[in-house]
Amino acid sequence: MTRGPVESVEPLDDEWLVIIDPQVIFADPRTSAWGSPMWAETVPRIARLSAAYAGRVVVTRFVADPGLGGSWADYYDDWQFALVPDKDPLYAVVPELVKLADHVVTEGTFGKWGPKLRAVIGDQPRIALAGVATDCCVIATAIPAGDAGASVRVIAQACAGSSVEKHEQALGAMEMFAPQITVI
Repeated sequence: MTRGPVESVEPLDDEWLVIIDPQVIFADPRTSAWGSPMWAETVPRIARLSAAYAGRVVVTRFVADPGLGGSWADYYDDWQFALVPDKDPLYAVVPELVKLADHVVTEGTFGKWGPKLRAVIGDQPRIALAGVATDCCVIATAIPAGDAGASVRVIAQACAGSSVEKHEQALGAMEMFAPQITVI
């Protein structure tokens, strides 16, 4: 799949940029088992993209919430390293992107489409998604947002997957949700 460069993306009227989980825990496979091998090349693209959305940039953060119960209990049995407090350096936004946020939304789930994000951007907004991981938190945000009536554009070159293959698979899955979700 060939998609355009980030430089060709222009914000739509009243569109928000939502940068999904640009945190240390996802930034480097040497630092964390959740680190994306695609992240280093994605960060400068996100930084360039965010300049066009000044005033309408939301950064989301994932922070483990073992109190969620259910399947999350099994999940944290497998990923105990993530059970650290919100203020742990693993959950910090990467230095290159920390100052770009006009708003920050923290959730304990993969998907960030919920009351906290909607309180900032509205119930049926136009949103452009960037961030990590395409095959987890990005897709888990895009599909429920589109299903709820948001117009979602996923900026492929500004997303990083857990692998190139899984990144492309997730983009392909999201393309099936057109016109609610458009992958550019």
